[in-house]
Amino acid sequence: MFGLGFPEIVLILVILVVLFGASRIPELGRGLGEGIRNFKKGIKSGTDDDGKKS
Repeated sequence: MFGLGFPEIVLILVILVVLFGASRIPELGRGLGEGIRNFKKGIKSGTDDDGKKS
């Protein structure tokens, strides 16, 4: 996974908890998941800005 080992992933998680706080981590994850879902839906629909199929 991108050449990251267990120690690097743990360090990233610790930094996230310090920056955002433990209570905001699930909220950030939900927002990220929703953004990815919307992106995939937009790619799958294949429409451009004026709603016409490309």
